[in-house]
Amino acid sequence: MNQIVNMILRRVMGQLINRGVNFGFDQASKIGKGKRGSAVQPDVSPEEDARREHAARAQGKQSRQMLKTMRRLGRF
Repeated sequence: MNQIVNMILRRVMGQLINRGVNFGFDQASKIGKGKRGSAVQPDVSPEEDARREHAARAQGKQSRQMLKTMRRLGRF
């Protein structure tokens, strides 16, 4: 009986943690999108603009990878 309760508790807690992580990433994404448009300056060189775009893509890729890892870890 105790094993069944532990199994159910572990499952519920894992789902709650996953929802919290997903909500946090969504909120962080909304904050980042809001700042993106206002951070663009008209006197920035094309090279600097390209560097910033590359850095933004790399950061997004890293965030997605971390989210995938958190979801995988949450399954166990």
